[in-house]
Amino acid sequence: MKHLNKLSLFALSLMAVVSCSSTEAGEGENEMATDSQSIISQPLETMKTVDIDNCTKVEIKTTYGDIVVALYNETPTHRDNFIKLVKEGYYDGVLFHRVIKEFMVQTGDPNSKNAAADAQLGAGDPGYTLPAEFVYPKLFHKCGALAAARTGDQVNPERRSSGSQFYIVTGKVYNESALGQMEQQMMQMQTEKIFYAKANRIMPKIEQMQQAGDTAGLQALEEQLFNESVAEASKNPVKFTDEQKKAYTTVGGTPHLDGQYTVFGEVVSGMDVVGKIQEVATGKNDRPVADVKIISARVLE
Repeated sequence: MKHLNKLSLFALSLMAVVSCSSTEAGEGENEMATDSQSIISQPLETMKTVDIDNCTKVEIKTTYGDIVVALYNETPTHRDNFIKLVKEGYYDGVLFHRVIKEFMVQTGDPNSKNAAADAQLGAGDPGYTLPAEFVYPKLFHKCGALAAARTGDQVNPERRSSGSQFYIVTGKVYNESALGQMEQQMMQMQTEKIFYAKANRIMPKIEQMQQAGDTAGLQALEEQLFNESVAEASKNPVKFTDEQKKAYTTVGGTPHLDGQYTVFGEVVSGMDVVGKIQEVATGKNDRPVADVKIISARVLE
């Protein structure tokens, strides 16, 4: 099919759904990043999009120094849950178990406390998840953003957040051209998601046509579903706001995660500490070779 070569009813029935039990902040770094530079030293205060003064602050003491985060009032469920866990001492002793330079640093897995060097981490939680609180595009993945990790769409179509795991964005700086290309890719992904959802709803019909060898009918159906998907996607086009563009071309971030993970706060001090953590040597599954630990966390009154 000439429009989107990834969309194919012939291949659809052969696709295996891969479930991911670990709670990850994303599948990896975006390949379209350009003009990468050290963003940790950038003045993050110039990128404020909410009233930070009226936000609850939490101090996170780590083996590399202290980080203070502000919890957005726009995401009350995530805010209140984070405060509850901090007051319970839940985060005291957990590791930053997943660190990817120029992407993010992730923590909050209770199983990481005193974990063996070869332990598989990333699946621990308090036994519950949180409903997504997408306040997009107001809250997005700029450098310093605090966001909730979650399992993948295949097993978590509602994109519910982990009850405890979170990550802090470091990311990269992008130029305008790269952001434009990313908008196109995200629009294509949105169209593909709609296409496959439509196709899955009529899978018995597709399988019957395949068994009957009705190639012409499948091609016509594919074209029909594609056109319907494009029309539906165009009603909600993917476009970065001026605020996003300003942030991603100055302080940087991870724009390809926008609208997929709940952003519920941001770093207000200690971003240099986050920068140090993202530089550590890592091994299997992006876990730091030498443990990086949250010593304690407390709500600042």
